[in-house]
Amino acid sequence: MDRKFWLLRGLRFFLFAALFLVVIGFVTQALWNWLMPELFHLPSINLPQTYGLLLLSRILFGFKPGGNKSAAWARKRREWQQRMAGRMEHLSPEAREKFRQQMRSRCSAWGRASEKAAESPAQQPA
Repeated sequence: MDRKFWLLRGLRFFLFAALFLVVIGFVTQALWNWLMPELFHLPSINLPQTYGLLLLSRILFGFKPGGNKSAAWARKRREWQQRMAGRMEHLSPEAREKFRQQMRSRCSAWGRASEKAAESPAQQPA
C-alpha cells in the first residue's frame, strides 16, 4: 500500500486514541466530582488530577501477572479447537457422523431455541 494510506491510517488512529483519552478523562472527572464529595466528603478534582488518578489506578490494578485473561481464554479455545480437529481428521466419515449425532443428542438444549424460533413460523398452519 502506498505511503499516504498508512499516514492517514496512523493519523486516524492517533485522533481516535486522543479522543478516547479525553472522553475517558471527562467521564471519570464527572463521576468523581458527582459522587466522591457527597459520599465521602472528598474534594473535587480537575482534569490533570483525573489523569493522574487513572494512571495510578492502572499501575495499582491494571498490570496483573499472567497477562491478558481474555487472550489466555482465546488461546485455550484455539488449542482445544485444534485438538478436536486433529481427532476428527482420523475418524472415518461414518464415525464422524456418529460422533456428531451423539453430540447433538447430548447438547440438545443448547442452540435449540433459535432453531425452534426459525422453524415455528413455517410450521404454523395457514
